[in-house]
Amino acid sequence: MNEGQKMYELCERLFPICRSITGNGVRQSFELLQEEIPDIVIHISEVKSGTRVLDWTIPNEWNIRDAFIETPDGRRICEFKKNNLHVLHYSVPVDKKVSLPELKEHLTTLKSQPELIPYASSYYKERWGFCISYNELMSLPEGEYRVFIDSTLSPGALTYGEILIPGRVKDEVMFSSYVCHPSMANNECSGPSLITALARYIDSIPHRYYSYRLVLAPETIGALTYISRNLEYLQKYVKAAFNLTCVGDDRTYSMVRSRYGDTLADKVLSNVLKYHYPEFHDYPYTARGSDERQYQAPGVDIPMVCFCRSKYHVFPEYHTSADNLNFISPVGLQGSFDVMKKVTDALEYNRHYQVTTLGEPQLGRRGMVPTMSSKETYRETLALKDLIAYADGRNDLVDISNIIDHPVDELIPLVYELLDKKLFRVV
Repeated sequence: MNEGQKMYELCERLFPICRSITGNGVRQSFELLQEEIPDIVIHISEVKSGTRVLDWTIPNEWNIRDAFIETPDGRRICEFKKNNLHVLHYSVPVDKKVSLPELKEHLTTLKSQPELIPYASSYYKERWGFCISYNELMSLPEGEYRVFIDSTLSPGALTYGEILIPGRVKDEVMFSSYVCHPSMANNECSGPSLITALARYIDSIPHRYYSYRLVLAPETIGALTYISRNLEYLQKYVKAAFNLTCVGDDRTYSMVRSRYGDTLADKVLSNVLKYHYPEFHDYPYTARGSDERQYQAPGVDIPMVCFCRSKYHVFPEYHTSADNLNFISPVGLQGSFDVMKKVTDALEYNRHYQVTTLGEPQLGRRGMVPTMSSKETYRETLALKDLIAYADGRNDLVDISNIIDHPVDELIPLVYELLDKKLFRVV
């Protein structure tokens, strides 16, 4: 079974769970993730409601058991147990009868996508509500409706998890995603599934150079919590960071650059996408919308970019019931894993190299080029010769890749061979 299929099956298990920024759904999701990578420890932390995190405060914990609307003729609609998007997330409990005009004040719909259920939340202001398709809203008859939400909003905790896989140095590469949305496959389930696949891959790398930190937290408030507890350490040791979200569909890839677009993460991810998926969408930081907002905020300045397939806020299925398990695929998930695997490999080999000979090394007697020269053999070995030509200690491997216009992942085996034959040294 390839990683894409494993990731899809994990998405299938995560999809039905009703998650929010706090609550038992988040804890249940972490239990599933730990089952996927039992040999890799996820360190779980809980931060109590009311705790100040930078300019924010951890809200009360929200849990829900059931919700529905009962029509004047006794039918149940907007049933939470049939689709957990039907409830406005963080709704306070309610059990009362209302008129249709009053009910409409508490309904969220999408007139532009009349068949879909929207996703909506109200984390920091207490209210109750339901989400309904526009077509169903238009069919509601006049009369008295019963609204029922069996939820609790009380002191509890926010839950987040992290994995640390040590390398030879304390400098780190960081991957983040979030665990906080209900049943949406691309926007929610794909990110944690990619994190688990990357954890397996990173753990398998022999003699890792970097240490790797993989963080899963509720979006925004979870990222702020994590930053508030770890900022000094992150600023000192994280050299490249990637926020992973919406990575499961079959459309092209996207990246959202860091605030100034000049970090190592920008350089490596854009290199991989440019040479392997040249139709990718390259967004500036002004198109941000996920946790890169927090990690790249002024004064935080963790060198993070965001990686997606279809970017949040852009694809029409975003934050609706159309973001279901039919919208993502094993192939789409596998593709995202392949991109981040190339990024990881590039970072592991991204050093400043210097050739150890004066003048061109004699590659033929070392078996690195054919001993008989022709136009064809010259072209076939040009990348190797160009790599050597720019290995003067001034450029790292990604810089050289961009200069000689050759994918960095195809230079890695050449670097390995040059190091093995003592023709390269690391500066």
